[in-house]
Amino acid sequence: MGTTNVNRDQSLARTTGGASGFRWALLTLSLSMLLPALSTSIVNVGLPSMAEGFSASFQQVQWIVLAYLLAISSLIVGVGRLGDIAGRRRLLLVGIAIFTTATFLSGVAPTLWLLIAARASQGIGAASMMALSMAFVAETVPKPRIGRAMGLLGTMSAIGTALGPSLGGLLIAGFGWRAIFLVTAPLGLLTFVLARRYLPADGPTRKTGRLGFDYVGTSLLALTLGAYSLAVTLERGVFGPLSVALLLAAAVGLGLFVLAEKRVTSPLIRLKNFRDPVLSAGLGMSALVSTVMMTTLVVGPFHLSRALGIQPALIGLVMSAGPVVAALTGVPAGRLVDRLGTQRVVVFGLIGMVIGSISMSLVPISFGVAGYVISLVVITASYALFQTANNTTVMTGIRADQRGVISGMLNLSRNLGLLTGASVMGAVFAFASGATDITTALPDDVATGTRWAFALAATLVTVALGVAIGSSRSTAVRDQLNTP
Repeated sequence: MGTTNVNRDQSLARTTGGASGFRWALLTLSLSMLLPALSTSIVNVGLPSMAEGFSASFQQVQWIVLAYLLAISSLIVGVGRLGDIAGRRRLLLVGIAIFTTATFLSGVAPTLWLLIAARASQGIGAASMMALSMAFVAETVPKPRIGRAMGLLGTMSAIGTALGPSLGGLLIAGFGWRAIFLVTAPLGLLTFVLARRYLPADGPTRKTGRLGFDYVGTSLLALTLGAYSLAVTLERGVFGPLSVALLLAAAVGLGLFVLAEKRVTSPLIRLKNFRDPVLSAGLGMSALVSTVMMTTLVVGPFHLSRALGIQPALIGLVMSAGPVVAALTGVPAGRLVDRLGTQRVVVFGLIGMVIGSISMSLVPISFGVAGYVISLVVITASYALFQTANNTTVMTGIRADQRGVISGMLNLSRNLGLLTGASVMGAVFAFASGATDITTALPDDVATGTRWAFALAATLVTVALGVAIGSSRSTAVRDQLNTP
């Protein structure tokens, strides 16, 4: 890190207006994490109303969700790198503006395809908000409090996920599906005003002319990630000819991307970064654990409705227990990280997830909703511990000019894990149940599918635990270096 950046980091408290400015800056970053998560979960509940309003099929309205997720997954790394070069505050403001404008346009879109286009634009803004908010933490938060700040951002993301279905249902019931966008837009405007007022100005060392931007690498990575995301979502885990072709295209694109990164002077991703065992382990564990978390969202509704016989009106309430627990655990998890160090909390969180997944796999149907909720609480609380500690590990001790792209990679690993989990774990659940149509499967068949899905989930978390233990020495060294 250059002298200018060191001086800049030391003067951030003054730039943001002291303790009060620091709190406002942290509130701004929290909103920047909450809104993308809210915009993901709030739309799903409105798909039936949108299909009816536009006289469209489910396959068509599904693109309202896919367009948003594809834009985030394809662009989040490139946006993070651009923030490193052009200035994170500047690009975050642009991202919030795009997100807010696209949210409003989604609420007034006269046709389905204009709504899909607006959602894709919303995803572009969300990619900027997600990548750069985490990168800003290392600049605005003192090292002894980074864990708590990361925990807060994780809490806000969990709150957005938990709030989406219930808030969306109330808004749709009272005002129609357009209200879910029109209510979110003012929050985006508020976030823009706060970011403009309280986030520290970009330093003089970030100039696009000096470092350059890897347009070829960014384009190749976006196409590769887009192909992979479509492959694991379009056919819902069936992996027919279209999905196989997209996976092959993604593999070819990845090879071309690696070749391109080796040839350019200022690559989008410095491949040598992956030699860092802490970074590689953190990204790999994030993807594995996110795959497992998606299992609770994919399998949960079917298990509750078919195996346990819960009424549809109560399923959302039971499902919200997970995000609520994650939200309540986030800040305490951050304090635990600041006190014990990241490595211990990562291992503790992963052990808890293994226990919760095994419990979910073995708990009998006779235990009812209580047995399911207890297992879910263990999984999600442990996930909050892991995520806070892992994010802190990855985002501390890295070069200032790499924070944006590393943050983008960390968010990307989580998104790819969620997409993969939705496809693969859903396919495992359906196959293990032995039913041709899971929506009409017998309770015992659904319970069998749940057992196998969470047995696989426990296996994946065990692999992540092995990775964590294998990288423990490198992580311990980083913790010592970052201890004030």
